[in-house]
Formats: sequence, C-alpha cells, structure tokens
Amino acid sequence: QVQLVESGGGLVQAGGSLRLSCAASGRTSSDYVLGWFRQAPGLEREFVAAISWNQITYNTDSVKGRFTISRDNAKNTVFLQMNSLKPEDAANYYCAADLSIATFLKSSGRVEVWGQGTLVTVSS
Repeated sequence: QVQLVESGGGLVQAGGSLRLSCAASGRTSSDYVLGWFRQAPGLEREFVAAISWNQITYNTDSVKGRFTISRDNAKNTVFLQMNSLKPEDAANYYCAADLSIATFLKSSGRVEVWGQGTLVTVSS
C-alpha cells in the first residue's frame, strides 16, 4: 500500500504563489500516477493535475499556464507549483495516487490512494 503525505498549503494573496508537495512511500510507489484534486466548500471534488512516472502531465483547463506539476522519482515526491493564484483556487488540495491516468481523469471516485489534504486559502 502507498501512503501520501502532503505539505505546503497556506494563506496567500491573490496573484501570489504556493508550492504543494506530496511524498509517496510504500511498495512500488514509483509505478503510480501521482496527482492533485481539490475541493472547495459546497462544491464537488475537481481534478487539478497529474503526472505519470515518465513525466507525462495532465492539467485541467482552469489551471493551465498557472499551475505546474512535477515529479522527482528518486524522492517519490510530486509537486504542484501554483502561480497567479485566484480566490477561486481556494480549496482543500488532495494528493492522489493510482496506477491508471484514466482513473484520475474519468473515475476519481476509484482513485486508490488519497492524502489527508492541505488547505489553500487565497485572499482577494
């Protein structure tokens, strides 16, 4: 079983930046697609970005050009660099792991492993 531990959330002004990190541990964690979802109060969970073991990335349209996902396979860590943050980006951000990118993109309810979440607050 893979375990995920997130860090890096916090309060930032609109237009600012934050970098989220998620450390994966456990058996064959390097085989997994790693990524991020977010959920704001009263809204459904939303896919944000994901990256495969060979560095292929996927992003939702609302964050393209502002958020960058990256991965350090040697350290089994995935990062989400968030720039030009907007108030609508405020949410709990959850790191996730699954063996299939299709699960991230089409069946988030079936994602195998979730982190505990880290809160991002954006003040206007």
